[in-house]
Amino acid sequence: MAITKQKIRIGDLLVQNQVITEEQLETALNKQKEVGQKLGRVLVDLGMVDEDQFLSFLSQQLEIPFIDLKRFQFDVDLIHRLPETYARRHRAIVLQEKMSGLLVGMADPMDIFAFDEIERILQQPVQQAVVRESELLNTLDLVYRRTEEIASFAEELDEELTEGQFDLESLTLDADDSEAPVVKLLQSIFEDAVQVRASDIHIEPDENVLRIRQRVDGVLQEQVMKERRIAPALVLRLKLLSGLDISEKRLPQDGRFSLKVKGRSIDVRLSTMPIENGESVVMRLLDQTEGATDLDEVGMPADMLEKFRQLIHMPHGLILVTGPTGSGKTTTLYGALQELNEVGKKIITVEDPVEYRLHRINQVQINPKIDLSFARVLRAALRQDPDILLVGEIRDQETAEIALRAAMTGHMVLSTLHTNDAVSSAMRLVDMGAEGFLAATALRAVIAQRLVRRLCDNCFEDHTPQAKDAAWIKNLLGEEEFNQMQLKQPVGCHRCNNTGYRGRIGVFEFLVMNETLADALRRSDSADFVRIAKKTPGYQPLVISALKDAAQSITSLEEVLRVAEQIDESDDFINVA
Repeated sequence: MAITKQKIRIGDLLVQNQVITEEQLETALNKQKEVGQKLGRVLVDLGMVDEDQFLSFLSQQLEIPFIDLKRFQFDVDLIHRLPETYARRHRAIVLQEKMSGLLVGMADPMDIFAFDEIERILQQPVQQAVVRESELLNTLDLVYRRTEEIASFAEELDEELTEGQFDLESLTLDADDSEAPVVKLLQSIFEDAVQVRASDIHIEPDENVLRIRQRVDGVLQEQVMKERRIAPALVLRLKLLSGLDISEKRLPQDGRFSLKVKGRSIDVRLSTMPIENGESVVMRLLDQTEGATDLDEVGMPADMLEKFRQLIHMPHGLILVTGPTGSGKTTTLYGALQELNEVGKKIITVEDPVEYRLHRINQVQINPKIDLSFARVLRAALRQDPDILLVGEIRDQETAEIALRAAMTGHMVLSTLHTNDAVSSAMRLVDMGAEGFLAATALRAVIAQRLVRRLCDNCFEDHTPQAKDAAWIKNLLGEEEFNQMQLKQPVGCHRCNNTGYRGRIGVFEFLVMNETLADALRRSDSADFVRIAKKTPGYQPLVISALKDAAQSITSLEEVLRVAEQIDESDDFINVA
């Protein structure tokens, strides 16, 4: 039912229905004059009314439906009937086509002027529904992708770069022109990546096409363009932004730049590499607006998180976080640093590279070109009177020994290793050449971790594992726990870009050192260390941790099996005490 074109005083209606008091309304109206927002938003922000309660009230008063966009099945073609500009301006989305007209969800269904303009643009009768504004904005980001815009700008740029007429000097001079096709194309690429929460952008020239790929939740998604010749222009522009040598195409180069995308501050770490068909560019996107993840959000189970907090607040010792590249090690350590970051503590980090800039923390980026190595910076850092040190990675014997000695002499040291699991990490220090007694005395705990994709909460369904998978789970967890599992599998919808997953969460293996473990490490007895570790109370292998997340419908069995394949040791976990 379309709204009648009359001024409705929603505040008076809320008071009449005893949702708020006269005093609350007066306070909200005064606040509204200050901030210039809608009264409903002000009431919600002030905590005078719950958002769902307010929207349900609106729904009843206007006799229109209140629709939960998380559970709604969209028709993307239908949504695109309302151009993105108007959808964002009027906070509206086309939901359904009926015999009587189009059903349009609006965050503010009382905006008569927006309603009239939407009806004019769509040229059909419009029926309204009320939706949550936050869900609406998230949905608009998902459905109005930049793929068509990227293809259009690529074609425009290709027309400028006709065969044999590529002018490097001209393109360099035009690099600051915001209307230049190359600038508009890159802006669209970055906007699309931010909308879908991509962590990396890959630009890869092939023999006849150009591939632009985005890594979303650890998996690459691809857009292929036939305009192969625009690749040099894109690479040139990115080199200019990064301050790299634009004439050097034979050697790899690394750079960094920052930009604003959709109101967010994005730090871009860029790497170029010469390949057969030109230069490949990979960009890591770091959202500085959100900053580093809090420790509560990394996904550790409550009991493990409590123990980890106790350990990082100890006055000295070494804590290692291990796993392959892209397993979330830095996220966990930055979460720990944020918690430790107090006025009374001096914190120094040695990183390659510095990913997030943290206030009050002295962050140093190593530079091998001038012999600014981990070991050299670490020795200098110890003369800076630190309380806490973060070593980005222990790569060699020298760095390992300096870190261990620092941990023994009154410093809390946090670092990473590239090993598969927690059990093998302690022995890895000894394999590097560190003395066993040093490792045994300094090491407090090792955490191994992986990232698994979260099931999209909008589209998962029940899953019955195959016989061989069921037998594998029973061997690991037992018959009783297997029968209690609520396994789900991905389906795919608009919210997850038809992947069935949205976001990632960490799974962890936590090994806390004790006297018997330290004794085995002191003797450099790897076999005894592994045997004792697997019988340590509270120890839980990575695969078990992942399975428990699957049992709670957080992730899928498919993701658990991927973790098991990565560490390639699931058989060792059977019947572990």
